[in-house]
Amino acid sequence: MINKKWLTFALLATMNAHAETVFVTLEKDNALAVMNPIDGTLIKTVPVGKRPRGIALSPDNKALYIATSDDNTIKIFDAETLKETGRLPSGEDPETFALSPTGDKMYVSNEDNSLVTVIDVAKKKVIKQIKVGVEPEGITVSPDNQWLISASETTNMVHWIDTKTQTIVENTLVDARPRFVTFTPDSSQLWVTSEMAGSLMVLDTQTKQPIKTINFAIQGVPADKIQPVGIAIDKTRTRAYVALGTANRIAVINAQTFEIEKYLLVGSRVWNVAFSPDQKRLYAANGVTNDVSIIDLASQTVTKSVGVGNYPWGLAVKP
Repeated sequence: MINKKWLTFALLATMNAHAETVFVTLEKDNALAVMNPIDGTLIKTVPVGKRPRGIALSPDNKALYIATSDDNTIKIFDAETLKETGRLPSGEDPETFALSPTGDKMYVSNEDNSLVTVIDVAKKKVIKQIKVGVEPEGITVSPDNQWLISASETTNMVHWIDTKTQTIVENTLVDARPRFVTFTPDSSQLWVTSEMAGSLMVLDTQTKQPIKTINFAIQGVPADKIQPVGIAIDKTRTRAYVALGTANRIAVINAQTFEIEKYLLVGSRVWNVAFSPDQKRLYAANGVTNDVSIIDLASQTVTKSVGVGNYPWGLAVKP
């Protein structure tokens, strides 16, 4: 005879084993929020350092990296225990960073010094600093590990850096104040949001030139409130989701035709977005309403908002 209590316990254990965790940096709380997105609850808040913003998991999901900007470092935490295990020499005022696909190198934007700092993660050592344009922020590495991209906000330019030589190969002018950059999963396109222009540019990786500019317009929302920032492109390159900042919307874009399909109303000043591991949900950090929106991607609807703390900025999702 099957023990019902044992069966219930086993089912719960299986569910928990497959549950994911959303980590959210809280810029004004100097803390990390830990969220269960399945039941939409805040699990706990952990102090991590001064002004945490950029965040990423290592490829094996064992280490959590957080840029604590006012500490001038990237802190390393055990992704299970959330105990600090080390620090990386990031240069001054790190805000955003990108890991190589294998996780052996980290590239950090140093906005005040117009530099990209290259770190050997295992050795915890700076191996190079690359001079780029004025106020670099957006940064990404192509999935094929060929290109490192740094976007300079004031120069209005993206810099194509060869990851082997760690030198700039080409520069591409983009719309005003580029804030976020990401590649499509096949590395064939680079998507760039421009905050002041209210636009998104899609660049061809081979030619390094724009193939499409998408301009956002929302009925009833002033143009100067539409400030595109974070981007998430699904693994099949079917749809892309773009956070529109103070427009309090996420744009849903057909990633093949580049047509805007709809706008999703979320919290105030939506900044960064991230997929669940199965890409059935999207999470959005809303900086002014101090919450994270959970979006069901099958129905394209916002299902819940979870209060997490003051000024949520970055997101990382652990399977």
